[in-house]
Amino acid sequence: MRKSLLVLVAVFSLLSCATKKQILYFQDVDALDQSTIDQKFEPIIEPNDILHVSISSIDSEVVKPFERITGLEGNIGNSNPGIQGYLVNTEGDIRFPVLGNVNVSGKTRGDVEKMLKEQLSEYIKDVVVDVRIMNFKVTVLGQVTHPGVFTVKDERITLPEAIGLAGDFTLDGNRNEVVIIREEDGKRKVGRVDFTQTDFFNSPFYFLKQNDVVYVEPSLKGVKKSGFLPDIPAMLSLVTVILSTVIILTR
Repeated sequence: MRKSLLVLVAVFSLLSCATKKQILYFQDVDALDQSTIDQKFEPIIEPNDILHVSISSIDSEVVKPFERITGLEGNIGNSNPGIQGYLVNTEGDIRFPVLGNVNVSGKTRGDVEKMLKEQLSEYIKDVVVDVRIMNFKVTVLGQVTHPGVFTVKDERITLPEAIGLAGDFTLDGNRNEVVIIREEDGKRKVGRVDFTQTDFFNSPFYFLKQNDVVYVEPSLKGVKKSGFLPDIPAMLSLVTVILSTVIILTR
């Protein structure tokens, strides 16, 4: 009976502990040494994005007809009067002064800058165009220290950076399966990433897109804390008491 009790105690002790492999990030990090870094990532503009378009020229007067008019349908204002945006409608167009509807969906910022410059060059010889996505944000939920919605000013953020913005995983976060929910071409796409490995550095989910949702699931320990599963240490204590009582009574 005593041997059975010792075996049972050992089994429950092992089940109640987290292993090193469940906690450490990037355990195969040496495989990344000298690997090529992708520097060409650019977000793709989609319907419901809000674009800030800046046009400049040596002659400021020739630019005025192309400046955004406050209150124009399809354009979105901002609390900062110096930053005003163009809403990309469901057809993927923005309504631009003089030029009319301009299709921008599915293009990068660089593509839109080049396209607008070509069209505006008919009117302005030395035109300079700058385009920014004003609503580039990601949402991080679940077992992180500070869940929330984070605005990304430079329009480039990696999954590890997003986890860092949210204050890193909590002790109850499942590092083996981080979920990324993404809307792409009108369809919802789900990816799963193992933070203990580095293979996701080359996946389409390493760089996050605007409006991505990152969800960190609870680990088994976290699920037990929530009460959905019995607490193994508590069960161990109960079983130990019962078996001790049985041993005493059967002597």
